[in-house]
Amino acid sequence: MKNILVIKSSISGEKGQSNQLISHLLAAAAVKSEAITAIDLNTKPFPHLEMSEIASWMTAAEDRSPEQQALAALSDELIAKVNAADALVIGVPMYNFALPSQLKALFDRLARAGVTFKYTEQGPVGLIADKPVVFVLSRGGVYANSPADSQVPFLTTFFNFIGLKNLHFVYAEGLNMGPDSAEKATRAAQQQLEDLAKRLFV
Repeated sequence: MKNILVIKSSISGEKGQSNQLISHLLAAAAVKSEAITAIDLNTKPFPHLEMSEIASWMTAAEDRSPEQQALAALSDELIAKVNAADALVIGVPMYNFALPSQLKALFDRLARAGVTFKYTEQGPVGLIADKPVVFVLSRGGVYANSPADSQVPFLTTFFNFIGLKNLHFVYAEGLNMGPDSAEKATRAAQQQLEDLAKRLFV
């Protein structure tokens, strides 16, 4: 595996359970630091998307003002990192039954008509070359495969939309339901990540 794009979204920083599990995956896969491109949304979050930024995307590069160039660069650079990666690893803690807002802000820069997807007479077509995407989902309660899990349906729909279909979801649930529950969930997630490391990160 030449290049892994790691996206961290925990507001707890390196103490965050999703971040710790990401570190476990990378260690299990023996990924060298030079092969990792990291985005930490706790230390450098994306601002909420505004119309002025969308307008910069719709303006030809040679016609953009300096302000528009800076705005467009947020999306352009992110998409370049995704395209350059051989695999993506994304930490997804659950906050109030949803994605972290800073992660949603990143995704808003990743969906670009004519760049990462296009509409055809048969419907939308993703333009990003498929590659493995590992989602590390950390949750205080237990929500997998229930109506309360808003994350996985959204992530599946969104990433399929832009062309990424090789998706892997690793759950660490019940982390706030007592030490025994947390330990059991963490061990199970670590084992799944170790198995994925052997399958995907070679």
